[in-house]
This record gives sequence, C-alpha cells and structure tokens, in this order.
Amino acid sequence: MGDPGSGSAREARLRELRLLRQVRDRMDREYARPLDVEALARGVHLSAGHLSRRFREAYGESPYSYLMTRRVERAMTLLRRGDLSVTEVCFQVGFSSLGTFSTRFAELVGRPPSAYRREAGVPAIPPCVTRAVTRPIRNREAPLSTAP
Repeated sequence: MGDPGSGSAREARLRELRLLRQVRDRMDREYARPLDVEALARGVHLSAGHLSRRFREAYGESPYSYLMTRRVERAMTLLRRGDLSVTEVCFQVGFSSLGTFSTRFAELVGRPPSAYRREAGVPAIPPCVTRAVTRPIRNREAPLSTAP
C-alpha cells in the first residue's frame, strides 16, 4: 500500500472503512436474516478473514459479535412489549435455535430472556431512556469494580 501517510494509502484506508460501514449497515438492516461472515465479505469483495480483522479494528468486536448484539437489542425491545412469546421473539430477531438465543441473551444481558421479560414489565420511564440504560454490555466493556 505504500507509505501510510501517502495519499494513495489514505484513499485505500478510507475505501476500506466505507466497505466496513456498508457491512455494519447491512447487519443493522438485515439482522433478522441469515447472515454469515463469508456472505458479508462477498458482498463487499473482501475475504472473510480480512473483513473480520478489519471490522474488529474499526468497531472493537467481530462481525459475528456485532450481529448478535443487534439481535439481542431488538429482542430486548420485543420482550419489553410483552405481546410475543420468548420463542416467537427468538425467531423474529434471526436466531434459528432457542438454546443459542437464550445463551447469547444471558451472556449480553446477564439473565435469560424469560427472566428479563418478567422483570421488564411496563417501564415508567420513556422508551428512549430505557433503551439507553438497558443496552447490552459485553464483559470487556463493563466498568471494573472498585469493591475490595
């Protein structure tokens, strides 16, 4: 690619960042569809390994983790509404297995979807605030405890 400070290297990096943004935007739009890294990479003419490495560098997590987080966020919203069963929510947000859904949900939220649904109830605060406060946090993003 040449000197990192050169114009052609900078242009190549900007082009790559645009491609990564296209992948992220596609996952945001199509989170409920079957998506895998190979298909996402083909869509922007990159190898799956290169996409995964560059996506992690740009966004701090793998494409798979990003997609799982989007799906769980949407599931949280649907579970708070309360008009769908946990199984219906699982399939509506793009999971093909209730077990995988429950495991990923518990990893990100800290409790299983059924417990989250029971505890969520009808919030007394505006939905925009609820979304901000209840956004799933990956373990590596959680603040360190100051307890002894």
